[in-house]
Amino acid sequence: MAPLPPPAPLPPVRSPDGRFVLTATALTVLGRTFGLREIERAEVQPVRWLLWYLLGGLGLAIVLLLFLNNWLRTLPTMAGLLATALMLLYGHRGTNRLRLWLLGREAAHFALPGDADLWRRLTGELNRRVARAHDQAAAEAAALLAALEAERNAEAAAAIEAAAEQPPAESTISDEPT
Repeated sequence: MAPLPPPAPLPPVRSPDGRFVLTATALTVLGRTFGLREIERAEVQPVRWLLWYLLGGLGLAIVLLLFLNNWLRTLPTMAGLLATALMLLYGHRGTNRLRLWLLGREAAHFALPGDADLWRRLTGELNRRVARAHDQAAAEAAALLAALEAERNAEAAAAIEAAAEQPPAESTISDEPT
């Protein structure tokens, strides 16, 4: 059986900032390179920075309580509200966590800034290419196993034919009584 031809190579895909580069056989994220066959799957999850949410919310509460108790004048209150609102916005901005599930190893995590939709599209393409690489590896293994099985069957058939062609050995036991 002839080996299967490899599928047509896919063009490289990269993020606009160059942090994520996906080729036909490898993935490079923030300088670390992984082969597509060693990745099980990938996922992206937006992560908000909880510390900035807490600082912003707590700051807003404190500034408003101080203002309502007449311990702050209007201008310092406005500055405090602006600073704490900026903390809330910064916490909402967050980041995107890329998790690579690696075969036989612990998952690798990367923080990627920017729009989550872009990272989801890139991760979807990565998952398609990983599935394609695994399917190709399975087809290669099946072809190799079929070739080995055919070789074993041919050897067994040749051994059976060789055994059938040999004349029967003469018996050393005689029928005459002694």
